Amino acid sequence: MRILVLGGTAWLGRHIASTAIGAGHEVTCLARGTDVPDGATLVRADRDRDDALVGAALIGAAGDVGDVGDVGDVGAARAASRWDAVIDVAREPGHVRRAVRALEPVADRYLFVSTTSVYASDAELGADETAERVEPLAADLMDGPDDYGPAKAACEDAVLASFGPDRSLIVRPGLIGGPGDPTGRADHWVWRFAHPARASSAPRAPAERREPGAPAECREPGEPAERREPGEPGEPGEPGIVLAPEAPDLPTAVLDVRDLADWLVRCVEQGANGVANALGEVVSFDEHLEAARRAAASDAAIVRAPAEWLLAQGVGQWAGPRSMPLWIADRAWHGMNARSTVRARSLGLEPRLLVETLRDALDWRSRQTDPDTRPSGLSSADHATLLAELGARAT
Repeated sequence: MRILVLGGTAWLGRHIASTAIGAGHEVTCLARGTDVPDGATLVRADRDRDDALVGAALIGAAGDVGDVGDVGDVGAARAASRWDAVIDVAREPGHVRRAVRALEPVADRYLFVSTTSVYASDAELGADETAERVEPLAADLMDGPDDYGPAKAACEDAVLASFGPDRSLIVRPGLIGGPGDPTGRADHWVWRFAHPARASSAPRAPAERREPGAPAECREPGEPAERREPGEPGEPGEPGIVLAPEAPDLPTAVLDVRDLADWLVRCVEQGANGVANALGEVVSFDEHLEAARRAAASDAAIVRAPAEWLLAQGVGQWAGPRSMPLWIADRAWHGMNARSTVRARSLGLEPRLLVETLRDALDWRSRQTDPDTRPSGLSSADHATLLAELGARAT
């Protein structure tokens, strides 16, 4: 197949392009940057420009055609080539509106990667793709993060208006994780279990702790218990401590970026259409913590803090600096990570085990220049400080 990836240099887009190449497809990436996977043809273009997609009609297998200003005659280009599928991960409505206008005459199908943030409410658990959406953004560009859901909704509308429901697939992923996660959300807890605080930072209140050698809920039958070597990170025999919120009923779901990319390419191959939510297996927050502990081979104790106390300390929810990623205190948002994936599963989505995703994410993060500093989560210093403050409160 001849596949045009609009992007291909950032995290998900690059995985999509490399997966398609590995499956034997002819892949062209239209992007501002140059870091496309080996084997991909590059068309350099700035999607803020009105003529950004002109070059995409000209490319066959000739390689980098340079700046879109050098493309030449559009009519000849359209006659020369046709795309079997376009895969787009954009978030700005103007980018998608330009793309579908230019590519509809020369592309058979359009797959747009949207988001579950397009839904108007996150209160209901198990809601499917028919749930009400937010009002689409009228502007071509977002003003800020609050426009993300409306912007993606507007992108969806542009795709459907040009390609129709039979020639398009709208995929709405939830939280994506795995190696290379630029946000630091999905790898926060496995990193924290791999680098817990010293026991001296713990409060005097009792902590949840798995006894060494005791089986974990997510351990494979017959698999030996994995545990941190004595003396890491504290003195020999001193247990590690991880601070976590009290959130036993909170659903979580992390979809491995590799599984998402592989599935998207298979959807293109199968000519899938319609709309589908794409999430990892839904597990409780406590089950996520246990999977993170196992992936880190840790026997660290968990110290629980009430949501009210964490909020009073200025600890953020879900993402961002000085936050506890994946944690959502307000139950009105608990449906965000518990949406129906029946449609995606029927199209072949098969997420791997969460512990595998977290283990590989930890390995990748450990090899970064400053792994303790990420866009989301608590630094080790903040983590230790909060534990000490909670300990003082408990005395």
